[in-house]
Amino acid sequence: MPQDLLLTLVQNKLDQFCDARRTELREISPDIEVIMDFTQSLLSGGKRFRALFAYWAWRGYANPSLELTLEDPIVGISSSLEMFHAAALVHDDLLDQSDTRRGAPAIHKRFESLHQQKGFAGSKERFGVAGSVLVGDMMLSWSSELFGDSLLKANHPHSEAACRAEFGKMRFEVMAGQYLDVLEENAAPTRERSEAVERANRVMLYKTAKYSLEAPLLIGAALAGARAEHLSGLSRFGIPLGLAFQLRDDVLGVFGDPAVTGKPAGDDLREGKRTVLTGLTLEAVPASVGKLFEELLTSGELEIEQIEWMRNLIVESGALEKTEKLISEYSSRSIEALAALEISEEARLALAQLANAVINRAK
Repeated sequence: MPQDLLLTLVQNKLDQFCDARRTELREISPDIEVIMDFTQSLLSGGKRFRALFAYWAWRGYANPSLELTLEDPIVGISSSLEMFHAAALVHDDLLDQSDTRRGAPAIHKRFESLHQQKGFAGSKERFGVAGSVLVGDMMLSWSSELFGDSLLKANHPHSEAACRAEFGKMRFEVMAGQYLDVLEENAAPTRERSEAVERANRVMLYKTAKYSLEAPLLIGAALAGARAEHLSGLSRFGIPLGLAFQLRDDVLGVFGDPAVTGKPAGDDLREGKRTVLTGLTLEAVPASVGKLFEELLTSGELEIEQIEWMRNLIVESGALEKTEKLISEYSSRSIEALAALEISEEARLALAQLANAVINRAK
């Protein structure tokens, strides 16, 4: 299967790249090698949605006749997207003060543990923050290195320029969305409650929908030399799918099984995340109830009983039902846009299967 081969090659590419960087880090100082330990732990496995969407968009317009190899540009570009995603997870966990990632300690928590195990001086929390910021920054740099090296092998100046433009736009927009997310978590209590859903929609558009789905599609298609109208069609497919993806993530962040999500039950509520789900709840309940819900959301410290009360309120207010309806509506728009795309039938079928996996994951 072409998809299985891509996943194998992406993992091999990342391993090969990391092995080379590990040698360089060790030459600077053995103390730095821990950075690569933490990096490779994040780069092993995962759903690889970004790599897969980029690959099938590329394949849908490139119509390759030969089997992929490790040196093909799309393999390096798909690998760079996975490296970028891992870097974003490191920073996101730190900003959200999330202690776990995929059932294991988040990177800042691993640095805290290292500080404690070694008996270092100073604050383990501050060491954790510093270490995770630097790991995330280094991975961002490595993502750009992988991307640039891969484009050198493309040999199509127009495709190279288009790819670079989409990659740069992706990085800019996700950072803007990340700031809006942090801002909302802190500023929401001072803002109009009636506008909470609108603000949450803007955050998920730029922090997730465009970065996770639209950008990989556009980067892959641009590499294949797809025309402007093809890119517009991919946006019509990718953006609503990305919105459905984030809404599903929001539901899982409150109601998901920890054994599946790798995060504690109700973790998004503990972190005070301002999502469409919480915004719809605040819109639907009486002011006095909404005030209490808001206070708990901003407290940062929640007991199990309080989390259960908040979950029940989300259900009873109709917010969960409305969110599920939005997921269905965005999904339908996305599938309709996919059906209208001028793309190979092989790629259309693969993208449809990926879309289904995105929408229904861990449901």
